[in-house]
Amino acid sequence: MDGELQKQYAPDNNSYGGDVAAGEIIVKYTYETVSNPVTTVIVSYTIDVTGNIKVDVDYTGVKGLPELPVFGMRFIMPTLADKYMYKGLSGETYPDRKAGAEKGIYEVSDLSLTPYLVPQECGMRMDTEWLEITRHASLDNSRTDSSLQTLRIEENDKAFAFSCLPYTASEIENATHHEELPPARRTVLCVYGAVRGVGGIDSWGSDVEDDYRISAEKDIHYSFIIR
Repeated sequence: MDGELQKQYAPDNNSYGGDVAAGEIIVKYTYETVSNPVTTVIVSYTIDVTGNIKVDVDYTGVKGLPELPVFGMRFIMPTLADKYMYKGLSGETYPDRKAGAEKGIYEVSDLSLTPYLVPQECGMRMDTEWLEITRHASLDNSRTDSSLQTLRIEENDKAFAFSCLPYTASEIENATHHEELPPARRTVLCVYGAVRGVGGIDSWGSDVEDDYRISAEKDIHYSFIIR
């Protein structure tokens, strides 16, 4: 808190009550992967006096790990969003599939998957400056009305990519037909710092070009702000 490291272990840190004042608080988590070889990801949350949260995500590259499809954070909201609005590129875009997109402000009210024959990865939005997700139902028992609630994500040092769908990647991957997906009842927001290309520059036969791959052997850092 305010640049001073606090005691790290219970029960000593349980002495703090709800009246502790600070101009800035940093909460840092270190995650260790289950891969072989092992690496770490550090996620830091910096909260200021206005309630804004700056999120810094740092991946440590390790030689011998396979390429990554994406690198980012996933946030699951317990109810389905009404819509989202963002400033970025139009339509579904990927690092090697965005030259035809136009920069602007767009509103999306249909969170359903792209109707491919088999449910699959979709909904990526590249080069985003800000994103607002609006819900009227939040399952928050402390609320006395059903007014719209908006979560805003903003770029920090550079633009980010995101997807906002009713399903996790695992749910999509495990469904061979759209009717096998569960009812749309949640909002799955993924904020990405790195996204792999899709390749296929010769009618989908070719692999992704080197410039659009994500090496797991190199460090990755990205940052965004939750308002």
